[in-house]
Amino acid sequence: MKLVAFKKVRAVFYRTEQGTEPVRDFLRGLPREDRRVIGNDIATIEYGWPVGKPTCAPLGLGLWEVRSTLTTNRIARVLFMLDGGQMVLLHGFIKKTQKTPQGDIDTARKRMKEVKRHEQNT
Repeated sequence: MKLVAFKKVRAVFYRTEQGTEPVRDFLRGLPREDRRVIGNDIATIEYGWPVGKPTCAPLGLGLWEVRSTLTTNRIARVLFMLDGGQMVLLHGFIKKTQKTPQGDIDTARKRMKEVKRHEQNT
């Protein structure tokens, strides 16, 4: 008998009003191996939610991070929110300091507000 795993949350890309998907664009700019690592970490969260460190951590106020260690010892983060059974991928970046830069958190929070505002208007 074959066991089938089901996604507990489904990853979707945040989309701007202009139709761009910043996290998809971020991922496309990375080497293939780095995209694979991040994709595997996102899938770990999709199939295993809730997931803790080292793969996922809360940042507060409904914002979470996918924590990925890339090739050549680089660190990437994809910030997301949970929304109705989906993880909305809001912002991605290569981490250059130990602490997550406030500007990156602010970008993700701004996009999170846009998602919530859009839901209220539909």
